[in-house]
Amino acid sequence: MGGSVKDVQSKKELDSAVHSGAPVILHFWASWCEASKHMDEVFAHLSTDFPHAHFLRVEAEEQPEISEAYSVSAVPYFAFVKDGKVAYTLEGADPSSLANKVARIAGSVRPGEPAAPASLGMAAGPTILETVQALAKENGSSQVQIQVQNGPADALKRRLQQLIESNPVMLFMKGSPEEPKCGFSQKVVDILKEEKVKFGSFDILLDNEVREGLKKYSNWPTFPQLYCKGELLGGCDIAISMHESGELEEVFRDHGIDTTDSAGAKVTEAGSGKGGISASTGLSETLTSRLESLIHSSPVMLFMKGKPDEPKCGFSRKVVDILVQEKVDFESFDILSDEEVRQGLKVYSNWSSYPQLYIKGELIGGSDIVLEMQKSGELKKVLAEKGIVPKDTLEDRLRKLITSSPVMVFIKGTPDAPRCGFSSKVINALREEGVSFGSFDILSDEDVRQGLKVFSNWPTFPQLYYKGELIGGCDIVMELKNNGELKSTLTE
Repeated sequence: MGGSVKDVQSKKELDSAVHSGAPVILHFWASWCEASKHMDEVFAHLSTDFPHAHFLRVEAEEQPEISEAYSVSAVPYFAFVKDGKVAYTLEGADPSSLANKVARIAGSVRPGEPAAPASLGMAAGPTILETVQALAKENGSSQVQIQVQNGPADALKRRLQQLIESNPVMLFMKGSPEEPKCGFSQKVVDILKEEKVKFGSFDILLDNEVREGLKKYSNWPTFPQLYCKGELLGGCDIAISMHESGELEEVFRDHGIDTTDSAGAKVTEAGSGKGGISASTGLSETLTSRLESLIHSSPVMLFMKGKPDEPKCGFSRKVVDILVQEKVDFESFDILSDEEVRQGLKVYSNWSSYPQLYIKGELIGGSDIVLEMQKSGELKKVLAEKGIVPKDTLEDRLRKLITSSPVMVFIKGTPDAPRCGFSSKVINALREEGVSFGSFDILSDEDVRQGLKVFSNWPTFPQLYYKGELIGGCDIVMELKNNGELKSTLTE
């Protein structure tokens, strides 16, 4: 093995490595994902430090069979295989967790020594060194003496302060000004360019320590975050509001921020993306008009590989699943069916991969960003702000109907014109007892008719409910009436 990373070209090749008896660590990556590239550096470090394990790299979208087999729906994604079985998985850019799991799966570098080489600390930071030392202690191994800087929390705080104060106007965003990785970051970049303000930026997708640390430091849970002279102004919504009201221009003027035609200086501590946005996309007016029409054809629009009921890649499936979980009505376009749209939209949106999710015509991002927004609750917030109301499932609708009146009867026809004798009997019984009730004609809605049978586990109609609880059908209603118990049952 010799401590190197190998690119997997086929499932057969991977299966051979998995069944070789040695531990296998898989890195699923994508060429468009900056976080994957960042984590690959850590991955390479670890491959040198753990030469007795296979370190394999899989390009997720180019190897769909392998990605499906390992349930990959976002990158970077890691699978840790031992004795032919997946022991752990890791989703996202977390160097400490990666190194921790590698140490667990691959064991000691040499017999009798804990898995804690110095380069591991360089790759993953002080946190992992403490973790590995704890692991070594648990395994009864001798401690390795590794010098860790005192006060990692203080060190991170100082680093965040330095980043925030590195430019008079500083933007912490997803991606770079030339290639934003979410619609909100892109919007703030556009605002700062309109204000003709020179600003620095930091891509939080490339450094999880900064990304998580800044949330706590600023007490602001989402990105982008805009700072002026070290003070937090806010996120996308606040930047938009201040820009539209003219307050942002006043803040910049009050703080002595000069305007310039050249904006967008980058803080290169952790690197930044490449690429650019030209003044003109170079697309024909016809194609541009078509793309805009597609993007605005539904309040929530997903450009994906395949269709919602038959996605052709794990990333598209993941976004579909998220939208279904959020109970959002959406339309989709299969970019595999139209090469002109597929290539044109990459240029139009300045977003090089799929899926792409749009809300009210604004690009939200791809699979990783949508997944993160769902986990943080930001997606639900954005949908609400855009006026996208979650649709009711059939079960939700049935619950609302059942509880729409204290006494609710589902019948064939209406109280004044019942369409079956059993329904007529129940209506007459309720009226004779002087009970007020609501009704629903199940003949007018086949979804309700069939759904209520399953929901109530009662196969026939009419069905009588009191305060959301099923009383029964015609026979039970008539028995209660004959026993003098119907009115008391419906007024308890």
